[in-house]
Amino acid sequence: MLKLSLIIILTFFNGLATAQNFPTKPITIVVPYGAGGTNDIIARAVAQKMSVSMGQNVIVENRPGAGGNIGAQFVARAPADGYTLLTANIGILVTNKLVYKDMGYDPDKELTPITMAGHLPNVLLVSSNVSAKNMGELISYAKANPGKLSFASMGTGTSGHLSGELFKMQAGLDIQHIPYKGSAPALTDLLGGHVQMMFDNLPTALPLVKSGKLRAFAVTGSKRNLLLSEVPTVNESGIKDFEATAWFGFVAPAATPPSVLDKLNIEMVKALNDMRADMASQGITVVANTRPEFTKLIAEESIKWKKVVEKSGAKAD
Repeated sequence: MLKLSLIIILTFFNGLATAQNFPTKPITIVVPYGAGGTNDIIARAVAQKMSVSMGQNVIVENRPGAGGNIGAQFVARAPADGYTLLTANIGILVTNKLVYKDMGYDPDKELTPITMAGHLPNVLLVSSNVSAKNMGELISYAKANPGKLSFASMGTGTSGHLSGELFKMQAGLDIQHIPYKGSAPALTDLLGGHVQMMFDNLPTALPLVKSGKLRAFAVTGSKRNLLLSEVPTVNESGIKDFEATAWFGFVAPAATPPSVLDKLNIEMVKALNDMRADMASQGITVVANTRPEFTKLIAEESIKWKKVVEKSGAKAD
């Protein structure tokens, strides 16, 4: 009994010492998508503030591919010491396991939450070469021409993909899904007219809508967004009970010491709170919550989207 007590005490103080000394070298935050998307925007902003507050460089590294699975697998297999972290969204933590046969990692067993960064709606963007002028006309055209329209996404299993699948399912449409390695290449093809529509995160969609390069037909939140107040929700546009929110957070390899995770949570929450106004101007609502709160959200979202994926039959292309 005494021996067990000594082991527990030593483990506690070793963990405390680890957290007090952490970090002693640069930290890498892996973005599992291409540069320029919302994951990338949030990661770089947080990394910049953490570099100052923690006295060590925090580097952002893009590892896109396979709907985020390549970057996520890299982090899942990295040393669990707090020096390799991941920006993770609903795809990586919830839906990829539902649409991919083999992701190469298990998010439930190999990754652990640090904090939820924030959430935002997606925007239904439509190419200028589509004749429809609003959601009603778009739905009518799609129903009259099954299989002729295609929608891009930032990757299979991402919020853009799921928003599209939910839209297809609830509107009763036949529209082809075209996945890309991130938002930027998907938007490039949408602008070029190679695909006709896309549910994109608000921060990357906003400048293209404001400049008139793309048209916004609806937002996927439960209410209109102040930055696009003239654009109705999908629900207002006739598809009832539609809501799909994109969210983002930070995770680490599962075996990372709790003391290190707690320190990372404190630093990230502080950075995110400092960014609230700037993030809001881009359409991102900062959350910056605790590790248990983020864990609870992931469990709740898993229940919701499992039903959608199963009913829609969405699978990795």
